[in-house]
Amino acid sequence: MRINHGWNGLPPEARGASVAMGNFDGVHLGHQSVINLARGAAPLGVVTFEPHPRQVFAPEAPPFRLMNAEARANRLARLGVAELFELPFDAQIASMSPETFVTEVLKEGLGVSHVVVGADFRFGKGRAGTAEDLQRLGAAHGLRVTVAPLIAHEGEEISSTAIRRALAEGRPRDAAQMLGHLHRIEGEVIHGEKRGRELGYPTANMSVQGLHLPKLGVYAVKVDILTGPQAGSYIGASSLGVRPQFGGTVPNLETFLFDFTGDLYGQHLSVALVDYLRPEMKFDGLQGLLDQMAADCLRARDILS
Repeated sequence: MRINHGWNGLPPEARGASVAMGNFDGVHLGHQSVINLARGAAPLGVVTFEPHPRQVFAPEAPPFRLMNAEARANRLARLGVAELFELPFDAQIASMSPETFVTEVLKEGLGVSHVVVGADFRFGKGRAGTAEDLQRLGAAHGLRVTVAPLIAHEGEEISSTAIRRALAEGRPRDAAQMLGHLHRIEGEVIHGEKRGRELGYPTANMSVQGLHLPKLGVYAVKVDILTGPQAGSYIGASSLGVRPQFGGTVPNLETFLFDFTGDLYGQHLSVALVDYLRPEMKFDGLQGLLDQMAADCLRARDILS
């Protein structure tokens, strides 16, 4: 998959795509239905925005994103998207009228042949444009527009909000039912305080800054090492939280990979939350912590087997 930034100066072969358009946070089943309607004779593309518009309009709001840009791109590539158009959501694009967005971005800039959006899609300055407006403006400029109906799961509309709620309540399997895939946290392995190595449980540490946090605690996980000589699929246990045993305050993700040896610093991991095992705890001493970690790993192995 090729990632194109902006809408000007694209390579000629990137033009003419049939695209799904939206923020696609989580790339859940509703998003996938929009993407599937864009599949056809033309190359399959996705038009999205980075950063998420909500980050621009409400910068002080608590983190809400289910995915960072890297994780979203990886998921879209798995779905067969050939062209990803990441439009910079800045003052220029935020001030465009719906008419200007259609003519300058979709028609002249990206040169798309077909656009699919969800029924609740809004665009243009002040979110003035609706999906129906996009159809009308598209027809005026010779651009085919399809509006995808919203879909539901067990009587509830599938949405990023519902998925956030399931994750916040420690229900990753319910979230996966709406996502159509396991919820993943992806990014670079960074240096931590190396306490896990000293305790016999070396962990791969990853930042969760800017992301909506699932319920803090310990999870059984599936892990894909995406880069480096040890790339491949593994299983393990992850602790998501602030490390109360050691007086931490900044949440991060620490993952212990079973039956693995090696250096992962600087490599990129995709950690899928399978099951919630327990909340974070503070123990009377290190032995209590070690005993619990051993029990966590045994339970995770049993679940993942």
